[in-house]
Amino acid sequence: MREFFKRVEDGNAIIVETNLNAYGYSNKYAWLLSVFIKFDAADESTEGFEEFLETKESLIIALEFNEQAKYVGGRSVDGWSELYFYAEDSKGLDSEVAKILKPANYVYESSVVRDSKWDFHYKNLNPSALELAHIQSEKIIYLLEEEGDTLKTPRIVEHYISFDTPTQKERFVNGLTQESFTFKDEISSEEFENGIALSKEHAVTREAVTKVVEELFEMMKDGHGYYEGWSTTLVEED
Repeated sequence: MREFFKRVEDGNAIIVETNLNAYGYSNKYAWLLSVFIKFDAADESTEGFEEFLETKESLIIALEFNEQAKYVGGRSVDGWSELYFYAEDSKGLDSEVAKILKPANYVYESSVVRDSKWDFHYKNLNPSALELAHIQSEKIIYLLEEEGDTLKTPRIVEHYISFDTPTQKERFVNGLTQESFTFKDEISSEEFENGIALSKEHAVTREAVTKVVEELFEMMKDGHGYYEGWSTTLVEED
């Protein structure tokens, strides 16, 4: 499952693509293949964007054929598209990359290093809890847009948080102020216990949701809470 999210590194905003299912085969693949292609995939208006995507997918298919390697994600940084794979064996990877990229006339670099603990993936491609929350928010907003929702219209939005213990939950609820969020209900499911539903009226534009979610994460810093997502009602145009 490939997902995209934004991250700031050294003051620069970059786009990260990650395979959320990658860790399912981390015990088998110990070699990290890095492929840097001179192409700004972050700009979809770039001439040759569709051709680049086709070449990228051809490379992924070629390397994943017979389970030679697994694509785990990429980054768009300073006009370069970085693609990362983990492989069971280091042999033949560079030559396989050359078969795809040389005929396509891309300027590129590739390298293979051993990374049995997947340190690179964890540090550079794995989303944090907050980044994962933004990924989930993007999915909900996309669905609302598809239904013709007026995202700028404020409405009641429910946000869900879970805790390890009932004491942590009670402490967090008691610390809520009237200006922040309103406690609505206690919740639990098969995935988590000691959950709560909070409500707040706000728009559901990307900017508005990002601000509210980050506000909640700041509140949860000392409360040992886990953000579980949000939901709302559809507001259609008149």
